[in-house]
Amino acid sequence: MHASPSKAELRSLALAKRDALSDAQRSAAAEALARRGTPFAVEQGMIVSGYSPIRSEIDPMPLMLKLVGHGARLALPCINARGQSLTFRAWSSHERLMLGPLGIPEPSPAAAEVHPDVMLVPLAAFDRIGHRIGYGAGYYDYTFAHLRKAKHVIGVGLAFAVQETKAIPVLSHDVALDYVLTERKTFDFRSS
Repeated sequence: MHASPSKAELRSLALAKRDALSDAQRSAAAEALARRGTPFAVEQGMIVSGYSPIRSEIDPMPLMLKLVGHGARLALPCINARGQSLTFRAWSSHERLMLGPLGIPEPSPAAAEVHPDVMLVPLAAFDRIGHRIGYGAGYYDYTFAHLRKAKHVIGVGLAFAVQETKAIPVLSHDVALDYVLTERKTFDFRSS
C-alpha cells in the first residue's frame, strides 16, 4: 500500500508539468481561457482581482481585459506579512506596477484599497472537487477566510489543464474554490 503523495510532492509534480509548457502553449491557453470567459455573469462595477503572473503561471490578463469589457473594475493583490490577508488595490491596464516585497508587480500604494467580489487565483495544482495547492505560504487561504467574513467572494482558480491532480489532501484551514478555469474546461464546484 503506497502512502498518498504529500502536498509538497503533488505541488512539485504539477509545477514540473506547468514549467514544461512552451511560451506558445502558454499564451494560446491564456487566450482560450479568456475566450470562454467566466461561468457567472459579470455585472457593471463588479470588482475582479487578478494577479501578476510569476514563474510559469497562466496569464490572467486576457481574461481580466475581457471582463473590463463587461463592466468589471480590476484590482491586484499586494502582499503583507506572511500569515496576513492580502490587500487589494484598484488597478487599470494602463497603470504602471511597482515591485512589491516579494518581487511581484503590485499597484502603487497610493491606489485605492478595494474589496473584490471575484478573486482570480493562481495555483500549483487543483483537483476535481475544488481544492487547490498554492505555494505553501497560505496567503490566499487567509485572504478568503478574512474577506468571506464580510461577504461571499467568488474564488476562481486559473490553471493549465496539465495542473489537474487526482486528489489533494485537505487541511482544515484550506479554502475550496468555487470554480477552476483551464484552457479546456470550466470546473464548477459550487454544487458539490
